[in-house]
Amino acid sequence: MNQKIFKLITALLVLSFVLAACGSSGEEATSESRTIGFSVYDMQYGFFQDMEAGTREGAKDAGYDYILVDQKSSESTMVSATIDLINQGIDALIISPFKPDALGPIVDAAKEKGIPVVVNDIGGGGTDYNVIVISNNYEGGVMAAEHMDELISAAGKPKKVASITCEASAVYAARRNVGFEAKIKELGYEVVATLSGNSQQEQGYKVMQDILTANPDVSGVFSCNDPMAVGAAQAISDAGLSGASDIFVIGFNADEIALESIKAGDMAATVQQVPFEMGKMTVELATQLMNGKTLAYDNAELREIFVPVNLITLDNIPN
Repeated sequence: MNQKIFKLITALLVLSFVLAACGSSGEEATSESRTIGFSVYDMQYGFFQDMEAGTREGAKDAGYDYILVDQKSSESTMVSATIDLINQGIDALIISPFKPDALGPIVDAAKEKGIPVVVNDIGGGGTDYNVIVISNNYEGGVMAAEHMDELISAAGKPKKVASITCEASAVYAARRNVGFEAKIKELGYEVVATLSGNSQQEQGYKVMQDILTANPDVSGVFSCNDPMAVGAAQAISDAGLSGASDIFVIGFNADEIALESIKAGDMAATVQQVPFEMGKMTVELATQLMNGKTLAYDNAELREIFVPVNLITLDNIPN
């Protein structure tokens, strides 16, 4: 055999062996176990229980190990437990932050280790996260306003409504009330009160008592979340009225407590988020980021991806 041809064949065989070895190595690297860490706002709430279930299922389906930490509505726990989670050697961090403004040291710690950060709901605190998954909150508020107008108009009641907001740090949830108030005013209504119930049922109850005292002719109330809406409906009931026919109460989330309240005739409606699907989506996004993919954002400036919402009433309530 010609010496040049022999050398060429030998070189090609060596090259093919190297490429095959690289390919095999790449496949092994891809199949190596990855770990997803999820730091959740507070597992006492149905919304976050559903979100965690979706995140856990997404991690399981992808073949990842999975570690959960519960912030328990505590800023100090959020920071300390999540940084500890990062130090356990996770490959991606998913976080639903109790205090978005305190995310700075968490994101910095993750970035220092090359760990992508996927925020699920609540807010990003102006940090350098990779992506945030949020419900289309503004559109959900508009949806609530349009339905409330239908109810109040059909009942022939005064065009006076109130708006109960979440805590000030919940900047994305605040879009719900902004959307509601913008649309309801456009429809010719007066917003007689905008008060915070800090996302808590007992505070929603108290705020509603204050609203009723100052505005006994109020016809509807929109709440930033369902626990406050249920609290407001209870205050209305304790005043001898109904939150589904006398003063129309609409919440946000489609938590089980709200669905039961609607079935009982205490609330008129809720805007449904899909936290289970949001959880699964964050794992898919984390996978893309770990694989070096470029994400497609709905709002590139703030690295946001929106999830649609639905209006739930007695007519279409899930079984």
